[in-house]
Amino acid sequence: MIDENLKKADTTPHASALIESLRDIGYTLSTALADIIDNSITAGASSVHIFADTLTDAPSVAIIDNGSGMDQAELIEALRLGSKNPRLERPSTDLGRFGLGLKSASFSQCRRLTVLSRRNGVMSGARWDLDEIAKSDRWEISLIKEDNNIPQADLLHEDGTLVLWEKLDRVDGGYRHDVRKRTQNINHALAGAERHLRVVFHRFMERKGKGKLSISINSRILDPIDPFATKHPATQIDPEETLTLAQGVVHIRSFTIPHHKALRQDEWDELGGPEGHLRSQGFYIYRGDRLIIRGGWLGLARQTELTKLCRIRVDIPNTMDSDWKIDVKKASAQLPPAVRERLKNIIERFVQTSKRTYRKRGQKLTDETRVPLWQRILKNGEIVYQPNIDHPALAEFEKRLPEDQRRDFRNCIALVGAGLPVDSLHADMLGQAETVKATNAELDALEQALVSMVPHLLGQGVSKEAVHSMMKTTDMFRNEWERVEPVLAKILEQEGME
Repeated sequence: MIDENLKKADTTPHASALIESLRDIGYTLSTALADIIDNSITAGASSVHIFADTLTDAPSVAIIDNGSGMDQAELIEALRLGSKNPRLERPSTDLGRFGLGLKSASFSQCRRLTVLSRRNGVMSGARWDLDEIAKSDRWEISLIKEDNNIPQADLLHEDGTLVLWEKLDRVDGGYRHDVRKRTQNINHALAGAERHLRVVFHRFMERKGKGKLSISINSRILDPIDPFATKHPATQIDPEETLTLAQGVVHIRSFTIPHHKALRQDEWDELGGPEGHLRSQGFYIYRGDRLIIRGGWLGLARQTELTKLCRIRVDIPNTMDSDWKIDVKKASAQLPPAVRERLKNIIERFVQTSKRTYRKRGQKLTDETRVPLWQRILKNGEIVYQPNIDHPALAEFEKRLPEDQRRDFRNCIALVGAGLPVDSLHADMLGQAETVKATNAELDALEQALVSMVPHLLGQGVSKEAVHSMMKTTDMFRNEWERVEPVLAKILEQEGME
C-alpha cells in the first residue's frame, strides 16, 4: 500500500560519477577480455580475434567475433548499463547475468568504448566516451553511421561484432609518453591474458563441430589448456557425482593429475601455471562450461604439498547464479550450504588418492628388498631419515677397513644422517618439490654400488630379471640409466658364470 503522505525525490545517479565508479569493480585485462568473449559465445560465435595495436601514439585493443551481430536497437540496448535483469530466465548457453559485462569490463580498461555490429551486412555502431560523459554528465552514447577511420572495422564479417577499446589509461601502466615502456606493459598484460583465456574457455576450444570456439591474439591461434590433463594416461579420473537442488543439478568429478615425473617439464609447468601447483590444486568451478574459479579449496581444506595433484571439477548451470553468488566479473563464487557439505565429504575421501601418489614413493624406502641407502623410520610419532649402514656398498667397505677404523666410519655415516638439512628441505619442497634433485653420482661410484648390491640381492633369491627392474627404478641408477645398464648387464653375466 502506497503512503500518500510520503514525498518523492529524484535520486538518479550522476552519470560521470557512477561510470567512473564502475571502472574499479576489480577487473584485470584477463577477466575483462574473458567477459567480452562471453558475449561472443552467447551470440553463437565460432571465432574471436583479438588485435592489440601497441606501437602507435593511440594504442587500442579490438575484439572481433563472427556471431549473430546486432541491429541498432539491440546495440543501443546492449550498451545500456543494467540491460538485463539477473533474475530473469535465460537460455542455458547465455554466459551473461547482470547486463553490465560489456560496459564494466571495457570501462575498466579504457575511456572510450566503440562497438560496431553487422547483421545480414547492415552495420550499426555506437560509442561511450567517458571524457564526454564527464563534461555532459548525461547518460548518452554517440551513434556511428560510418565505420571510416575505426581500427579493424574492415575485418567485420556479414554477421559479427567489433568491440574497440581506445584511450587505454588502465592498460598502459601510466607510461602514456614512453612508447617503449607502454608497449612492454601492454604486451606483458596480454601475455597473462593469453594463458587466462586458454584455461577459462578450454572446453569451448576443445569441442568438435558445432560450438567449437577459436581464439586468436594478433593472428596467433591459442591452444586450450586442460587443467585436468584428461587425455594423459597417468591421470586418475573418478566417476562423476551429481547433486540435485531446487535450482538445478550440480555435476562433480575428481581428478588426480600425474606426478611430475610422469610428465615432460613443459607439460608440468603448463598445468601449474605461474601460480605453481600448490595454488592450482582444489576446485575448478564451471558455469555453462566457462571456468569461474580456478583452484583453491574455498575453506574446506588446506593447500598442502601432498594434495597438490588434487583437482575437482564442479559444473553448475546459470540457473544457480544467485545461490552461488556469481559476481559481475564471473571470477568468484560462494558455495551454497548444501553443496558445501557434499563437497566436504568428497574432499575427505578424494585427497587420499593424491597423498598416496606421493607416499608410495616414500614407502619404497621401507621395502628392505630394495636395499635403500636411506631408511625412513617412524619413531615416537616422528618420521626420521637416516643412512642405512647395512647397505651392501657401505657394509662391504666397512669390512675392508681395519678394526680400529670401523667405529670411526660408522660415526661419519651417523653424522651425515644427523646433518640432514630438514628445515632447508622443507622450505624447498613447499610448493616446488619437483625442482629438488639429488646429486648425480660418478659412474665409478655407481659401479661400486652395483658390485655390492647385485650379489646381495641374488643371494636373497631375487631373480636377475627382478634385479634389473629394481635397479632401473632406483633413483640413483634411474637418472644415469643409459650408462648404468651396460655395467649392470656385465655384472649379472659374471654372476651367472660363477
